[in-house]
Amino acid sequence: MSADPPDPYFRKLVGLELDGERLEFETAHTLFSAHEVDAGTRLLLRCIAPARPPQRALDLGCGYGAIGIALARRFPEARVTLADRDLLAVRYARRNAARNGAANVEVTGAVGMEGAPAGSWDLIAANVPAKIGAEAIVAEFLRAPRERLAPGGACWFVVVSGLNQQLARAAARESLPLRRVRKRARHTVYRMDAAS
Repeated sequence: MSADPPDPYFRKLVGLELDGERLEFETAHTLFSAHEVDAGTRLLLRCIAPARPPQRALDLGCGYGAIGIALARRFPEARVTLADRDLLAVRYARRNAARNGAANVEVTGAVGMEGAPAGSWDLIAANVPAKIGAEAIVAEFLRAPRERLAPGGACWFVVVSGLNQQLARAAARESLPLRRVRKRARHTVYRMDAAS
């Protein structure tokens, strides 16, 4: 349970059942998917299956922390960083890491990979925001993260299905090895491996 006092932005507590465990997240009115953990995030978390447990993982655009905290609980030996450009999201991600006993989590403010801790990553995960535009998606969620992957590492991300064609064209134009992992009516999960 979080020891922090009530927050004036607090909306509600939402739950996530994953890997036989229940996680709980405090949400704020202005953060993405404040009413429940969204279907895209849940789909992504069911799909992430690295070849080996990561030592360093990054939740890029973490919001209130559902993806990164779930990964931290799944991989307790990993150092998991949650990064978001929104300081309110950073506040809530910190509160939720404490609430869920994720001691292996660090939370930081960052715009894309700019501001993320130095070094390479074994796993980068994101629920890509649909409203930032194609150029920002390519720069911040495809190209820059791939450049920071450790050998054998991978980026895993989910997009709303309306971005599928746009994403495929961008990946082809950039010669990025984007692979579709799972498609549902409203969301698609992709994987992109590190350069060989």
